[in-house]
Amino acid sequence: MNTTTNETQQTTGQSPVIGVWPTLIYRDGQAALKFLTEGLGFTLVASYAGAAEGSIAHAELTWPTGGGVMVSSVDRNAEPNEFDAFVDQKASVYLVHDDPDAVFPKAMAAGATVVREMREEDYGSRGFSVADPEGNAWSIGTYRGEIGASSTEAGQ
Repeated sequence: MNTTTNETQQTTGQSPVIGVWPTLIYRDGQAALKFLTEGLGFTLVASYAGAAEGSIAHAELTWPTGGGVMVSSVDRNAEPNEFDAFVDQKASVYLVHDDPDAVFPKAMAAGATVVREMREEDYGSRGFSVADPEGNAWSIGTYRGEIGASSTEAGQ
């Protein structure tokens, strides 16, 4: 019998395991948290202060339809480390949302820059892409990917 991970979790009562966590390093971690929560709709579930005043050593944010991101600020440690170089490398993250039209004005009000206007895609998704104030790309759309398809549809 083939079951999806979600079906197994529902029948066994296990908490879902998030196995992929995009991690972003910001120059202004506090501003990033504000953008991600107020502008995109993430929920902050953990945040630990870094070495510098107002810095973030580690923060975790969850997304309403599942998954999440981890965030820190470049000044989180007293001394620079090997991960600090990533602050200048921009990320691109896709977020599934049933109503991207509702997210768009909030993202814009929070300081986003339009990368791609709201549009219908030929594969059935509706969505848009914006850049956060530090240049990371966030695409929000209705496309849920193929992972949620049945195991026979996914080519198991």
